Amino acid sequence: MLRDKHIGIFITGGIASYKIPELARQLIKKGAMVRVVMSKAATEFITPLTMQILTKQAVLVDVFDEKNPASVQHVEMADWVDMAVVVPATANIIAKMANGIADEIVSTTLLAVNKPRLIVPAMNTKMYDNPATQNNLETLAGYGDYIMEPETGFLAEGYEGKGRLPELGSIVQMIEFLMAKHSYPQLLANKKVVISAGATKERIDPVRYITNDSSGKMGYAMATAATWLGADVTLVSSTQRLTAPINTHVIPFENALELQTAMETEAKQADYVMMVAAVSDYRVAHPQEQKIKKQHHQSNQLTLELIENPDILKGLAAQKNQQIMIGFAAETENLIEHAQAKLQRKKVDWIIANQVGKNHQTGFNTDDNQVTLLSANGERFPLPLMSKLETALAAWQIIAQTPLNK
Repeated sequence: MLRDKHIGIFITGGIASYKIPELARQLIKKGAMVRVVMSKAATEFITPLTMQILTKQAVLVDVFDEKNPASVQHVEMADWVDMAVVVPATANIIAKMANGIADEIVSTTLLAVNKPRLIVPAMNTKMYDNPATQNNLETLAGYGDYIMEPETGFLAEGYEGKGRLPELGSIVQMIEFLMAKHSYPQLLANKKVVISAGATKERIDPVRYITNDSSGKMGYAMATAATWLGADVTLVSSTQRLTAPINTHVIPFENALELQTAMETEAKQADYVMMVAAVSDYRVAHPQEQKIKKQHHQSNQLTLELIENPDILKGLAAQKNQQIMIGFAAETENLIEHAQAKLQRKKVDWIIANQVGKNHQTGFNTDDNQVTLLSANGERFPLPLMSKLETALAAWQIIAQTPLNK
């Protein structure tokens, strides 16, 4: 999402400034082009040279330090950015932005920016809670600026409070989200999307379970892409290892019966229902309440009685009203043939087919995928090998723009 995007980082004089070099580094690793503007107060915490070396770009620190007679540096910078990120945003810069004050390089440049502006406050909790600061933030939100809530935690002053800079990964995620909303047509705006992700765990006893290799990455990619296209997303997830996308409501589950209950409840008000979770076909008939001890029988065998799990996707499709039902078919052989049979058997609107197995570089636990979308109309949309997020974006755009014969 951020490849070749112009991100301007505006650093002001807060102690959290020391974290910003790593933020710039993460954005650059995502492919963004980064330039930096620093207030004089910010240079008391980190040096412009640090940011210059990391970004390979000159750093603006003085409104009168004009080196190029062909342009005015703060206006040129304002024209260059695709997004301005004010981080850490002190109470001082927030007040200046809210009231149109331009008395140094950061405030002067920001006043000339007419692209999306993300403000990331970080300050002492008393300063943040001050009515003047809150009023200024409300004013900026009214102007159309985006505000990230600071976190609650241990502050530089030595006590707990709200005012900590959000985790850098969360800031990067917010930048990607906002950039996507301004880059992609909002094809899913005002649509409610319910997506399942991850693997089911069917308990044998309190320490053992039956599961599969699904990491949840594809489900989380589909959820991320849906939010980028404007959807209101509910993610029914079994994994705790992945970060949920911004503006996503997460409902946890462990086994197939919990997943079924959550999906049936959420699907009632949904526009799109997507089953990406890998559901175990069977569960243990009688899971033990205590750990099963090793038995030294002559046979050296343990027999588990398994019973079939419900077909969640088929059940959802049977109950649907206005919803578009989408399933995944992870196959190790005869991909299209098996996926087409699944589409017809489950009576869904779409099946997304992808090859899995040890000899394939796509599918479970990988970062890439190569899928073919099959519609109930009989259409096929093969996609090339891409990252799972790119795959998800392409898939949603096809689904959202392809009319179905109802």
